[in-house]
Amino acid sequence: MSVSRSLLGLLEGQPQYGYTLRQRYDRWFAGGHPVASAQVYSSLRRLADAGLTEQVGVEPGGGPDRRLYGITGAGVEELERWLAEPELPDLRAARQVLFAKIVVALLTSRQPQRILERQRQTHMARMRQLREVRTAGEPIEQLDADFEMFHLEADLRWIDAAGPRIDRIRASLQEHPC
Repeated sequence: MSVSRSLLGLLEGQPQYGYTLRQRYDRWFAGGHPVASAQVYSSLRRLADAGLTEQVGVEPGGGPDRRLYGITGAGVEELERWLAEPELPDLRAARQVLFAKIVVALLTSRQPQRILERQRQTHMARMRQLREVRTAGEPIEQLDADFEMFHLEADLRWIDAAGPRIDRIRASLQEHPC
C-alpha cells in the first residue's frame, strides 16, 4: 500500500491538515490497522521535498501550529501516473513464508501436511470473519473483504494442489538428496 500516493489522492479535492488526512486515510485504507501519525507527516514531508505537495496555510493552535497541505500540479501528474500504472502481483511475502515452511518441512523430514492443514484452518477462520463483514459491513468494508476473501480462496486452491505433490517431492528428495 502506498501511503504517500493515497495521501495525494486524498489531497486532490482540497487542502487538508495532517490530522484530517490521517483520519481519512484510516477510514478508507487502513482496514483496521490505523496508520501512525508519524508516517503521515513523514510521507507529507517527502512529498513536499519531491514537489508533489506544498504547505498552503498555517493555523496557530494550543500546541504546534496546524499546517494545511495541498497537492501541486506535479502531485496531480504523479497521482495520474500512479493510478494509470497497473499493479504487478507481489506474492513474495506470502510465498516466502508458507512456501518456505513446506520446503523446510520436506527437507527436515517433518510433516508439511500438518502445516498445510493448520494454514487451511487459519484461512477458513478468517474467511468466516470476512463473510460477516461482507454481509453487515459498510460498502467500503465489503469491498475490502471481497479483495481479501478472493486472495484467501486462491491460497486455499494452492494448499489443495500442494497436498498431492508432497509425497512425490519427498520421494524425489530421497532419491536425490540436496
